[in-house]
Amino acid sequence: MSTQPADSERPFRFFDNREKYLLFVTTCGEKWAVAERIGKEIERIQPTPPALKLFDAGTGDGSVLASVLRDLHGRFPTVPFLAVGKEISLEDVRLTLGKLADRFSEHPETVVVMTNMHYREAPWLQPETPEAQSALNWQTVELDGHTAHDFDAQLYELGPRLRDWWEVRTSKRSGNPIYVQPSVLILYRADQRFILDGVIPPKARFAANYDLVIAAQPYRARQSAEQKVRLVLEPLARSLAEGGRMITIQATGQDPGMEIIRSVWPEEHPFQTPGPMLIRVLLERLAASAPGVRFEADSDDQSLFRYGLHVMPTEVREHIGTSTLLAAWNAAVYVAQIDDDQVSEAMSTSVYLDATREVLARHGGLWFIDESFVVVRQPG
Repeated sequence: MSTQPADSERPFRFFDNREKYLLFVTTCGEKWAVAERIGKEIERIQPTPPALKLFDAGTGDGSVLASVLRDLHGRFPTVPFLAVGKEISLEDVRLTLGKLADRFSEHPETVVVMTNMHYREAPWLQPETPEAQSALNWQTVELDGHTAHDFDAQLYELGPRLRDWWEVRTSKRSGNPIYVQPSVLILYRADQRFILDGVIPPKARFAANYDLVIAAQPYRARQSAEQKVRLVLEPLARSLAEGGRMITIQATGQDPGMEIIRSVWPEEHPFQTPGPMLIRVLLERLAASAPGVRFEADSDDQSLFRYGLHVMPTEVREHIGTSTLLAAWNAAVYVAQIDDDQVSEAMSTSVYLDATREVLARHGGLWFIDESFVVVRQPG
């Protein structure tokens, strides 16, 4: 008999809804906007040998990571890269690998590491408990060839093995997917092995020391500030190198998307931990947990940025089609992290479509506002 709880008893975790996520990614420009905002941060990092080190705290479908690596190549064309990505979703790991072939082709001196470990473990590629350490699945794949086509074929062939390496179960306490076996997958070009010898992470005693940490939407909006900081932001900040920068990006709800939500659920208030609140809690915890290390919040002139739903202007002006309404509705409930039960109930009548149509018509489209904030580890 299965020991898994029934669906009605299992804690809900919104971001595990693959269909909503993929529809959101393909119909909205958030990934591009996030990568553009990170690009402004790249201007301020100063990598030191042996490599520029990047940690992506949730690669998702890999769009942001691939875009950032392209940007980094343009700015540091001869510097080796070590890019570590945390991702618990098997399908997202596959999507990410599918975007890396051209990165290995254009920038040969690249090492990419994927891991499914927790935020408190992933930057160091080391599980916390002795039991998990003994079960650590450490895989190294050297890619042969010289072209993006060569690398793409080999990355695609990893699919069947990923199914075993990225097996997950659902936490009965939080509803989050958690790993069955902690895994690390290291990828690099075989013909660059000599050059990258000092860049490829060792299985033991890997020092994080990242130049750039990306934390884009890494937690549930409804978590408390203390939870977001303790479980996610504090360990990520502690993995920074001296001079390293961590950029955190989250939704604000100060946009037409939230107008749709409030039209259907007037009492919804999912975004209650603005950046300044999180910065204050984070700096307080870092001062207590790392008293010999100095962290500061950097001024962020680009703290607010906007992205929108992809829609033809004539469609909004003349006739809003059902497919556009559904894409807009999906984007609004995805960003606000409304659970499936609420969404299903709302979709039993036409109220949700009427609300979505009214907001799109009034604004001439749909957009969302994200905010960013930056924490820097100061040189000792």
